[in-house]
Amino acid sequence: MLDTQLTTSLSYKLFRADEVRNNEQEAASQSGCEMFTLMERAGEAVFRQCQHLLPNTDVYLVLVGQGNNAGDGYIAASYAKQAGKQVHVCAVEPQRTLDGDAGRAQERWLEAGGTIERFDAALLNKAGLVIDALLGTGINTYIRNEFAEIIDAVNQSDTPVVSIDVPSGLDADTGQSMGRCIQATVTVTLVGIKPGLTTGAGKQSCGRLVFEDLGISKAFGQLARPFASWLDIQQFIGLGPRDVHSHKGSYGRLLCVGANRGTAGAIRLAGEAALRSGAGMVRAYVHESSAVQVSAGRPELMVTSEGLEQALEWASCVVIGPGLGQDDWAQFTFETVLKHCQSEQKPVVIDADALNLLSRQATAYTLNDCILTPHAGEASRLLGVSVEDVEGERFNYAKQCAQRYHATCVLKGAGTIIDNETSVAVCRHGNPAMATAGSGDVLSGILGALLAQGLSTEMASRYGVTLHAKAGDELAELYGQRGMIASDLFDAVRVLINQ
Repeated sequence: MLDTQLTTSLSYKLFRADEVRNNEQEAASQSGCEMFTLMERAGEAVFRQCQHLLPNTDVYLVLVGQGNNAGDGYIAASYAKQAGKQVHVCAVEPQRTLDGDAGRAQERWLEAGGTIERFDAALLNKAGLVIDALLGTGINTYIRNEFAEIIDAVNQSDTPVVSIDVPSGLDADTGQSMGRCIQATVTVTLVGIKPGLTTGAGKQSCGRLVFEDLGISKAFGQLARPFASWLDIQQFIGLGPRDVHSHKGSYGRLLCVGANRGTAGAIRLAGEAALRSGAGMVRAYVHESSAVQVSAGRPELMVTSEGLEQALEWASCVVIGPGLGQDDWAQFTFETVLKHCQSEQKPVVIDADALNLLSRQATAYTLNDCILTPHAGEASRLLGVSVEDVEGERFNYAKQCAQRYHATCVLKGAGTIIDNETSVAVCRHGNPAMATAGSGDVLSGILGALLAQGLSTEMASRYGVTLHAKAGDELAELYGQRGMIASDLFDAVRVLINQ
C-alpha cells in the first residue's frame, strides 16, 4: 500500500526545529563538511530560487536579523551581487557585528563591497524581490516591535518575498504567528521540513514550499527523529487489481447513517462517494422524511428509514454523522450506532453532527477502530477549547483529540492532520476550492469505503485523506478554484483510486 522507498526520503518527513538544530552539525561532520559550508549552500539555494521565481529582477532587498538565518541572507546577497544584481541589505542594527558563522558571512558581504543599511520602507518600492532572513526557527516568544514594523511594511507591499527556512515571525513547529509573520511567496526550508510550514496558517504564510537538504540528507536521516510523515499521493501504491473470482460482498457492506429531516444531501454525498471509492454495497439509514430524496437518482444506494438494528447487523463498518442533526431522533440513532459498534468492535467513521453529539457525552465510548473527522470548530467542542486555540496549535489538539477518544483524529483544514495517538501525518495536497458544502461528507464516504474494503484505520485515514485532497487539486488545476462542488470529486476520486 505504501512505497517504502519514498516514505524513507526526507522529502516525506517533518522534523521539529530543535531536532534539526541538535543534529545538523553532526550530520554535516559525518558528511565531510563544516557548518559554514551548509550556510554557503543555503545562501546559494535561496539565490537559485530567487532566480527561478523572478529571473529578470535586478534589484534585491535582503532583510537580515542577528542569527544564522541572517548568515544565510548575507550569503544569498553575495551571490546576487556576484550575478550583477543591485542588492540592498538592511538590518535592525546595521552597526552590529555578528558572531560565528553568521559573522563570517557578514564579513564576506562587506569584503565584497556590500553595505548594511537601516531599513527604509521606501526600498520596497524600488526592489523587485525581498529575501527574508530576519528571524529563523529559534523564535518562541512574541517578536520585538522593530521586527514587527519591518514585517508589517513587507506584508503591506506587493513585492514578492523569498523566506529562508521559515517566514519570519512563524513558529516553525506549530505554524502559529508570534504576533507578526511574513507572508512569503516562496519559503526555502533547510535540512528538514518543519511541521509548522505544512498546516493551518503556517501553510498559508510560507507560500510555495521548497526543501533543500544541503547535501547532508543521508547522515541527518540516520541521526534525527521525524515528528511526522508528509503524505503525498505518490507514496501510495494503491489497492491493486481485484480478484477475478470476487463479488460485491468481497468489498464490504457499509452503512451510512444520517440525513435527518431537510438534510438528505449530506448522506447522499457520503454514500455515493463510498460507491465511487469501491465499497461493494452501501446502505443509508435515514429519517423517514429523507428516504425518497436520498434514493432518487442513485438506485445503487440502498435506503431505509426502519430497522436500524438489522441494518447495523448487516454492516461490516459504519459512517455516522452527515446530516444527522442533533434532535431526539439523532440522539437515539447516535447512541444505538455507537453502542453496537462498541459491542461488536465494528469500524466506524464519526463525522459532522455525530461529532457534536459525541462532545456532549460525559464519558467517551471505547471503540477499537474509530476515525473522527472534525474541522476546527468541531474539534473545539470535542475538547472544550476555542477555535482559535485549535487553529493556533493544530498538532497539539489533533493529538489531544486522538488521545481523549482513543481514535484516529483527522483534523481537517489546510494541511489536514491525521493523528492516531502513536503516529502523526500531514496531507500535502488540498486547496481552498474544497472549502465548499459537502466536501467533508465526501471524505467520510471515502474513509468508510476503504474500511469496508479491509484497510486498517491507519491506512484508510491516510490514504483516504490523500485521495480526497488530491482529487480536489486535480479539479482545481483543470477548472480553477471557484465553483467546485462536492459531487465534482466523485470522478476524480474514481480515477485516482484505480491508478
